[in-house]
Amino acid sequence: MLSRKQTPIFADHQERDTYAWFSQRAWVEIDLGALSHNVQQLVKFLSPCTELMAVVKADAYGHGSVAVAKTALEAGASWLGVATVPEGIQLREDGIKAPILILGATNTPEQIQAIAHWQLQPTLCSPKQALEFSNTLEAINYNSSLPVHIKLDTGMSRLGTNWQQAAEFVQLVQGLPHLDLASIYSHLATADSPDATVMVEQHRRFEEAIAQIKTKGIKIPSLHLANSAATLGDSRLHYDMVRVGLAIYGLYPATHLQNHIKLQPVLQLKARVTQVKTIAAGTGVSYGHHFTATEEMRLAVVGIGYADGVPRHLSNQMQVLIRGQRVPQIGAITMDQIMLDVSAIPDLQEGEIVTLLGEQGKERISADDWANILNTISWEILCGFKHRLPRVAVM
Repeated sequence: MLSRKQTPIFADHQERDTYAWFSQRAWVEIDLGALSHNVQQLVKFLSPCTELMAVVKADAYGHGSVAVAKTALEAGASWLGVATVPEGIQLREDGIKAPILILGATNTPEQIQAIAHWQLQPTLCSPKQALEFSNTLEAINYNSSLPVHIKLDTGMSRLGTNWQQAAEFVQLVQGLPHLDLASIYSHLATADSPDATVMVEQHRRFEEAIAQIKTKGIKIPSLHLANSAATLGDSRLHYDMVRVGLAIYGLYPATHLQNHIKLQPVLQLKARVTQVKTIAAGTGVSYGHHFTATEEMRLAVVGIGYADGVPRHLSNQMQVLIRGQRVPQIGAITMDQIMLDVSAIPDLQEGEIVTLLGEQGKERISADDWANILNTISWEILCGFKHRLPRVAVM
């Protein structure tokens, strides 16, 4: 993502398309205005005492972590969530001072020292990890207490200590030098499902673990449990903070959660037509000739392919938008290019803009559309766009 000072801001789509024509064959547009809107709507949706953590791991789900983080904080988020130490360092190097929680596992001395140096906040998942943190900080003569967050496994079966051992784990952490308990949290496995059975059980376990901790006379500074789906679906899961990823990018975790607040998609994927030609009936298209023209047709080549993050399995199944109308993709998607049947647009010119994801006129193609074709999730689609596609921020 371009830095905020360098980010080109354009008045309308025509000017943005003019910029893209001179600069790139394909690119990702990030609408920071839509991002700000989404964060503001989410903050309004929460109770006044609940904070919002903007999850910006994986380069903000492919949107560009620095620009997204700054915009989210300006719009009302108070925390940032990342997966790795380098992701947190990148934000600090760009001058971001907000608290940053590392959601992934960290345990090497090098990671621990970097966390302390850059004032990041780690997740502790086990007694062994807690001891490693304390011992490493002692060895480097760390002259302060590092805020740490304890993660409980209440049914995700991923990171975290077993919820039934929560009280003992918290007591251990509180007794170790250089560690300061900042929060206790867990993660929900099925919050996006209409069937709430598993989520209700995880919530019950979380509550029971917290009750056990409190019986030890331990004061818990903060509790958080909800991801995007739980944030939208059940206010009882909000606690002191919610961790929102997908929703800030304008997509809903599930269709049954779409009526809670109005979100605006942040990302659009665009490319340019690089060649237009006429092919005869019987002509095969692309590798393997998995498409053969049944009649004479106009074919457009577009400068984007699977090396940019357009899944090859979408071949002969996807549509794109040109001049506000849907156009079918034909033949196998190749590493750097796709082909389109543009017979319905006989005057199409090389250099015209193709929208693969996004909106033109009254038509819209979303990451959910691709995910449904591929039997996957929109998260994977967003995270799949490679970095040779520049992120161009627009308002």
